[in-house]
Amino acid sequence: MLYTFKAIDHVQLAAPKGSEHQAREFFTNVLGFEEIEKPEPLKKRGGVWFKSGNIQIHIGIEDPFSPAKKAHPAFEIEKIEELKVYLKKCNVMFKEDGNLPGANRIYVDDPFGNRLEILEWI
Repeated sequence: MLYTFKAIDHVQLAAPKGSEHQAREFFTNVLGFEEIEKPEPLKKRGGVWFKSGNIQIHIGIEDPFSPAKKAHPAFEIEKIEELKVYLKKCNVMFKEDGNLPGANRIYVDDPFGNRLEILEWI
């Protein structure tokens, strides 16, 4: 092959028009991502971008909006039990799933109903 895939540059999730504030609250205050500035030519489209380490999530505005209920990004973390405690404190519901051998994982919906998988390999 003449080309090689190196990494996922970012994951884009859709959100309804005018929901940037909710995205900021969830992705920065709950999940701990940092907001990054969108390039000037893309700002007019709305939405907001976040990063944590080398992971980027781009929230794009979609009208009409429909959340991703099955398709989802999966994020590997450390100290998932601490995250579970924090999510409960923030009144963010999650579903535990023990069906993946060797993984402690949960599913969380973002404020718009998009499914997120968060797991820790044990």
